[in-house]
Amino acid sequence: MSSLQRRRGVPAKVWKTVEHIDSRGNKVLVADPAGPIEVRCALIPQRSARAEVPGQQQINITRMIVDAHMPDVTLWSRVEVLGSQWDIVTPPAYHHGTRKTRHWSIDIRERP
Repeated sequence: MSSLQRRRGVPAKVWKTVEHIDSRGNKVLVADPAGPIEVRCALIPQRSARAEVPGQQQINITRMIVDAHMPDVTLWSRVEVLGSQWDIVTPPAYHHGTRKTRHWSIDIRERP
């Protein structure tokens, strides 16, 4: 997978995190079932590991770079990109460069 520019990049859906009360009355954070935020993003492969023994899982970690500020996106959020579901590994980090290089970056891991 090669890197694509953010503006012409890959469409992605990001679910925000909301607080939910479970059956025991505990407050838990879950991905918002109401609907995702749709963004365009650049994807940069970070690292991966093949499953070499039966029963192991393949691990793909990719950095997602977006223009839009995404409120309430945390480690409990979900991402759908390239037709598969991804978990967020690192919280969104804001990079403040010149006007053209300001962006948010998030490391995501593909769900098995």
